Amino acid sequence: MTPLCLVALCAVGSDPVPYPYPSQPPLTPPLAKERRVPFYLKPIEARIREKVANLALPGSGQPEPPGSYLWQPIFKEDHILRGPTRPYVPQPGDIVLSADGSIFWKVMHNLAGTSHPTHSMIVFAMPDGKMGILEGGPHDTMKCRVLDTLPHMFSYEAEGRVWVRARACPLTPEQSARLTEFALATNEREFAIRRLAAQLTIFRTRGPVRTAFIGKPHGIDHDSYFCSELVAEACVYAGLLDARTTRPSATYPRDLFMDHSLNPYLNKHLKLAPAWNPPARWTSWTNGTNVPCESTVEPKR
Repeated sequence: MTPLCLVALCAVGSDPVPYPYPSQPPLTPPLAKERRVPFYLKPIEARIREKVANLALPGSGQPEPPGSYLWQPIFKEDHILRGPTRPYVPQPGDIVLSADGSIFWKVMHNLAGTSHPTHSMIVFAMPDGKMGILEGGPHDTMKCRVLDTLPHMFSYEAEGRVWVRARACPLTPEQSARLTEFALATNEREFAIRRLAAQLTIFRTRGPVRTAFIGKPHGIDHDSYFCSELVAEACVYAGLLDARTTRPSATYPRDLFMDHSLNPYLNKHLKLAPAWNPPARWTSWTNGTNVPCESTVEPKR
């Protein structure tokens, strides 16, 4: 009886709905309500807007690096620059990782059972033939974004270290087309901040047993992604990783970097080698091509 009374009370004062329903839409569409930001969140929103304005979005004119070089690859995320260097030209399928100086993200990753690097992204071919890069939440913004590759890498170099896991063999035309399709379709999707925060709770998809059963790929229609999840989903969609064993929402940037993981399931199944080379430091500068190994001191910023 109570639910019926509530329905009746809600109906009081409402306009009668003619029957049959009108077949024509209203002449003027209803106005969308303006999203109001609470006053205490306005400084945060303003800061995010500023960061978005400074992203290397296509056509934004963000600065190109003076050069592009890879140092010798090794499965270490230390500060040693190992020569000799070689010029680097981004190619579809290259996975780029970075570590900035953010104490917050370092602590959050440590609490989740991982460490540097804390960002990951993937290179793809834009329709015009130029190289773009796809990242979830670049520079702490709240969207997945397609960006200009080298200017975006240059912006991360200004904040810390950048590595590249270059493809050991080029993508096939079909793989590259699928990767491009995924990148363009997921551009401006939401950054999965809530699901990322859930990695610090008992509801996480990552665990000694549960990762074998949950955290499977969602594909191109997922409504939000965090950075390493986005990279793993892109690789599955392009046919670069096995959809049966890949666990995007349980994968962290360090897993993509190291080719081994503290998670037993990922440690067994997530192997980028030999399709991808080991991670190599990327810099916009070089001090020559005949530098002895492990003799270069990284300049202070």
